[in-house]
Amino acid sequence: MSTLIVIAKAPVPGRVKTRLTPPFTPEQGAGLAAAALADTLETVATARFRRRLLALDGEPGLVEVPSGFTVVPQVGGGLDRRLAAAFEQAAALDPGPALLIGMDTPQVTGPLLEACLPTSWEDATIGLAEDGGFWSLGFHRPREVELDRLLFDVPMSTDTTGAVQLGRLTAAGLRVRTLPVLRDVDTIADVAAVAAAAPASRFAAAAHAASADLPVPA
Repeated sequence: MSTLIVIAKAPVPGRVKTRLTPPFTPEQGAGLAAAALADTLETVATARFRRRLLALDGEPGLVEVPSGFTVVPQVGGGLDRRLAAAFEQAAALDPGPALLIGMDTPQVTGPLLEACLPTSWEDATIGLAEDGGFWSLGFHRPREVELDRLLFDVPMSTDTTGAVQLGRLTAAGLRVRTLPVLRDVDTIADVAAVAAAAPASRFAAAAHAASADLPVPA
């Protein structure tokens, strides 16, 4: 028994990838977000997990979701609260291990995600991101940990977010395995780097198309 959670925003211009504007337009930023989410969901659909949960902020009709997913709305509040709620929603469906990822690492593969799931000899896993955040978080028994104590008030979207979150886990006495460091998509430099890491992806195609529309420097 295991659950893979994707926490994501519907790709609405002006609400996603706002740090890419400029140089990209809000519509291009939303297109990149849509491509990253589509790649992520496709990979998750092929990974060997019993359940797949999409915790979505926005209208479900704006996202093409592969079969086999349960779609639930995100709760209100900050990202720390929304992460905790997603784990609680997963635990209500399946008491087994759960791994959570975002929509910003379209270069992930099914085998990588399967290897990131916490095993019976560890309590949690965390994948740190190059920008100081984290791209994945997993618990072997989400029902048996104090999610509010572990996640609430961790400062999100800073260059110390990952370190603080890892510190919370270890300070609570959990056995934690750190995962490979990945680059997620927040800036224009990230777009090029992640597209290069997954050249055959929808995201790479969207990045190439959006970049081709940028004005040529004088």
